Amino acid sequence: QVQLVESGGGLVQAGDSLRLSCAASGRTFSSYVMAWFRRAPGKERAFVAAIGWTGSTYYADSVKGRFTISRDNAKNTVYLQMDSLKPEDTAVYYCAAGFPGRAAVTRTGEYGYWGQGTQVTVSS
Repeated sequence: QVQLVESGGGLVQAGDSLRLSCAASGRTFSSYVMAWFRRAPGKERAFVAAIGWTGSTYYADSVKGRFTISRDNAKNTVYLQMDSLKPEDTAVYYCAAGFPGRAAVTRTGEYGYWGQGTQVTVSS
């Protein structure tokens, strides 16, 4: 069983940066693939980034070069550093944990544990 709690969301202007954190409970955190998804108003939940237990990272094309996912296994925490934010990044951001294969890291159904979400709003 894993419980996930996100923090770090807020209201920022275009071009600003934010860092989201996701604190996880459980002793096996280091073995999970950790990911961030987001749900924009009126849209489906969409993949943002993922990081494997070896540190391999995966990004959606829309955030590549602007967002960085990282993890600190000693702190049971995964981060999402978001730079050069755009209004289209406005969404509720969710942390997720699971065991997807490499080809399935973008699929919501591959993750068994989810946080409650944190709102990110980027004004133009």
